[in-house]
Amino acid sequence: MAAGAGLGLCALPARAETNEVRIAQQTSIAFLQFNVMKHQGLIEKHAAALGVPGVKVTFATFNGPDAMNDALLSGAVDIVSGGPPGLLVVWAKTWGTSQEVRGVAAMSQLYWLLNTRNPNVHHIRDFTATDRIAMPAVKVAAQSVLLEMAAAREWGDAAYERLDPLTIAMAPSDATAGLLSGGGAFNSAFTVPPFQEMQLKDPAIHTVLDSKELLGPSSTSYAWASKKFHDANPKIYLAVVNAMKEASDFIMAHKKETVAYYLEDTRAKVDGDLILQILNEPTNIYSVTPLASAKWADFLYRVGRSKVAAKSWKDLFWQEVWDLPGN
Repeated sequence: MAAGAGLGLCALPARAETNEVRIAQQTSIAFLQFNVMKHQGLIEKHAAALGVPGVKVTFATFNGPDAMNDALLSGAVDIVSGGPPGLLVVWAKTWGTSQEVRGVAAMSQLYWLLNTRNPNVHHIRDFTATDRIAMPAVKVAAQSVLLEMAAAREWGDAAYERLDPLTIAMAPSDATAGLLSGGGAFNSAFTVPPFQEMQLKDPAIHTVLDSKELLGPSSTSYAWASKKFHDANPKIYLAVVNAMKEASDFIMAHKKETVAYYLEDTRAKVDGDLILQILNEPTNIYSVTPLASAKWADFLYRVGRSKVAAKSWKDLFWQEVWDLPGN
């Protein structure tokens, strides 16, 4: 009887993988792989090559990592994207649980610039209590954490929040308009490309802090997924990784076409030539290899913002990218 039951169990068909992949994206140029993947059907292509044809891929636009992570943990989406803090917060929160979340891959190696129109500010130590710095979100945005990293480097870890009282939350487009007008309640902005470049077209505005100088080569955006999706859909998951790799290669070789995809998808009121100029800068790279992820994780743990220490960058990502030269 037991043997027969065992044979019956062995005869059960393997559980089918999902036939839909739901991706949450943001409108920044840090996530251009998703625009390429959407226009060229790359997940569908790679899934079919792995024996899973007919996969439906949907893209939804989110603003900010908190809403994305809530949607991911609730099962409303499968792949989300954002800056390093967005991944690291949910990674630490779910580490070792059934809801564990890890990175799928990196997406871009861009940079962030803290710009100001205050002629007396040339270093973060020059900011005073009367200055205000606009950024996408207070405490949780990558720009906020970068400012804390810079403060910790300047004054020590115990003073990492020293400049936090100067920060205000504002969308990059609004922050740029306010900084250029010079009439807002703030005189500095820590935003994203291409808005930071738009700001610097005004000769009265200059850069105070460059993330490249603070971190060196670093990934500015990631995609991440839950253990449930990763483990239940090995072929579909690998198709996502392969699609991201192909999209990264396409961006680096076909920048003009990539910009066209981005403008069509977002209908962003930005200069396409400026975006192309940014993509053509040699230090701006689209790659799935995670760089400096351990630096972010170490800082957040060191100052008590994260309760989990990463022993290696590989702790932060699923094993499909462990063969890459990450850090």
